[in-house]
Amino acid sequence: MSHSETFFDYRDLITGVDTKIPLKNGKLVPAINFDNAATTPPFNYVIEKINSFLPYYSSIHRGNGFKSKLSSDAYEMSRDIVCNFVHCDPQKNTVIYVNNTTGAINKLSYIFNNLYKNSIILSTRMEHHSNDLPWRSKFKMDYVEVDELGKLKLSDLKYKLKKHHGKVKLVCVAGASNVTGYKNPIYTIAKIAHHYGAEILVDGAQLVPHYPIYMQQKSKEESIDYLAFSAHKMYAPFGIGVLIGPKNTFSNAPPEYSGGGTIKVVTDNSVLWDDPPGKNEAGTPNVLGVTALVSSIKVLNKLSLNSIDKRESDIYNYTLNKMLQLPDITIYGDTNPGCDKVAILPFNIKGLHHETTAKLLSDLSGISVRSGCFCAHPYVQRLLELSPEEINYFKTHFNNFRPGIVRLSFGLYNTYNEVDILIDTLKKIIKNKK
Repeated sequence: MSHSETFFDYRDLITGVDTKIPLKNGKLVPAINFDNAATTPPFNYVIEKINSFLPYYSSIHRGNGFKSKLSSDAYEMSRDIVCNFVHCDPQKNTVIYVNNTTGAINKLSYIFNNLYKNSIILSTRMEHHSNDLPWRSKFKMDYVEVDELGKLKLSDLKYKLKKHHGKVKLVCVAGASNVTGYKNPIYTIAKIAHHYGAEILVDGAQLVPHYPIYMQQKSKEESIDYLAFSAHKMYAPFGIGVLIGPKNTFSNAPPEYSGGGTIKVVTDNSVLWDDPPGKNEAGTPNVLGVTALVSSIKVLNKLSLNSIDKRESDIYNYTLNKMLQLPDITIYGDTNPGCDKVAILPFNIKGLHHETTAKLLSDLSGISVRSGCFCAHPYVQRLLELSPEEINYFKTHFNNFRPGIVRLSFGLYNTYNEVDILIDTLKKIIKNKK
């Protein structure tokens, strides 16, 4: 039975959701996107708002003309909307605009390197490379391990913090994994980190579009210090991301990029930096990107993130239940329907390379999925239980069929009918794989 009617109102919100694409046999079918963890299509409302703003779009902070003042006001007022969306304290925190989550974490890594050069950064074995590599190049690192299901070991977090005797300055953790979808207990992690004198950075790229975040908690110990996320995973186009953190941190360090917009006064031999966020946003800002982000937040607020979470969980559980009945399917991580996660389902077909599965889904039914290691190589190596010898082999033979996983990731607009097409296609692939 198809339940797609219940999703009709949600699909109406999305640009390009019924775009027809050619299959390998030339037949045109509506595209099915199960790769929302990478990028979501934009809301219609976001496109409308960008288009209505374009006639008034102008350089901000640079002029007294009507359009310039209008653009500047829209840009600056947006920070409160973003802050309210993730429930941060606007008195204590600043909202800094960047290109994406990767840019946000890199920016913070440069600032920490300036302020806390000899400290230790604690990341985890489930992080996206963007929440690992920027720190690796500048700090001594340690990592919180995961268990056999790929879940974070909080006991190891405590052990590592204790082991380093207060030298850990920051704990970097994904709000939700982009591979398994697990939601991490970020407020508990914050409490543990703060107890040992460390701050916490949450990579919110996979959590912010799906589930409410409360940076400011009733208990100061459980509050989130830093948060990074991207608009292109929350139904707005590419090119804008957010870094939120205490004003003090950004006030106390020079910016990693300098130039236009970052200063109060420059003389022949001195520079007086602007206050954050100005000093941290060098060059002409992306005012259209900010317009898109704020518009997407308005839609998400109207829909309610708790309702979105419930809707996506229902379609995830429907898919999980169907896939568990298929032969020759390996699903990675916790398959308990009560597992606290965003709607991501990692799997493989036994005896078939992950890239082949992804290609067949596209060729046969116009279904987009992601396959590979999802910029989280150490995590996927653990989920696949690869030996050190196998890992070493692929370090030098990376053009060979590298190990990986197929990932389904759902958005609020996906339907049961689309899942039924997926299941039928998987049955065909499994039947004919020999």
